[in-house]
Amino acid sequence: MTNRDRLLGLTVVLLWGLNFLAIRAGLDQFPPFFFVALRFLVIAVPVVLFVPRPNVPLRWLLLYGTGFGVLQFAFLFWAMSSGMPTGLASLVLQASAPMTVVLGALLLGERVNRRQVVGIVVAVGGMVTIGWDRFAHAGLLPLLLTLCGAFGWALGNIGNKQARADSPMRLMLWMTVVPPLPMLALSAVIEGPTAGWEALGSAFDADGLPALAGLVYIVLLGTIVGTGLWTRLMSRYPASTVAPLSLLVPVVGIAASWVVLHEQPTVTALCGGVVVVGGCLYGMTRPRASAGPAPAPATVSPPTPAPARV
Repeated sequence: MTNRDRLLGLTVVLLWGLNFLAIRAGLDQFPPFFFVALRFLVIAVPVVLFVPRPNVPLRWLLLYGTGFGVLQFAFLFWAMSSGMPTGLASLVLQASAPMTVVLGALLLGERVNRRQVVGIVVAVGGMVTIGWDRFAHAGLLPLLLTLCGAFGWALGNIGNKQARADSPMRLMLWMTVVPPLPMLALSAVIEGPTAGWEALGSAFDADGLPALAGLVYIVLLGTIVGTGLWTRLMSRYPASTVAPLSLLVPVVGIAASWVVLHEQPTVTALCGGVVVVGGCLYGMTRPRASAGPAPAPATVSPPTPAPARV
């Protein structure tokens, strides 16, 4: 990877890590399910009008949109509105990496090597440690909801992989068309038919401006710029080269939450987080091949004389 692309990758890490602060600002104003619908709706409308639909099977587009858009963010926003700390949410969501490996083996018949199995077991051990800490100090429900969000992300990864789009950026943009309607319906049933719209109307007051700023950040920087740069890197390099960068997102998320929101995770939760990230990183990277014996020098035949020019 070139130095320029490394900087682009670190830019994505920074944008996605700070994205959790924007989510927290939005959840202080909007009901969680309505906020999910709103963040995708503002992208989906111009996409339908101006972006051609990718030439992929509809079922994989729906799976991508349902897993990545509906399930991931519905459960994540629900968890954060129920007391999941912002920094810890950025960490636990990385459980999607081993979940994607398991789903790939179960649904697609992909082979899982021993290194991946070890990484998954280690990551699960870290999640158990975090769960034990949450159970001892706070409710366990927000953690379980965040893990459900990670499972949704993993399902979305399967849909994205199976779509095999010739234009990944168009596929990502059209994925945003799937969540708004089901999330608006869910919001109307659970949160009330007018709760979200009333929150949107009051967001233009002085107290609601941070939530609007968070929405703008999520849409422009977190989704369009961040995911756009990530898609470019994934199209230029092997997944094993790019994907480990995402494990730096919790570092930014936890640090930003500590500085801005004064969240102080417990030592046990941080240790569990280190184990989770370490397990994911171990399972996602390939060991370097050991140097074997030097190949025998090739026999050099004498050059054939060139034909004389007439």
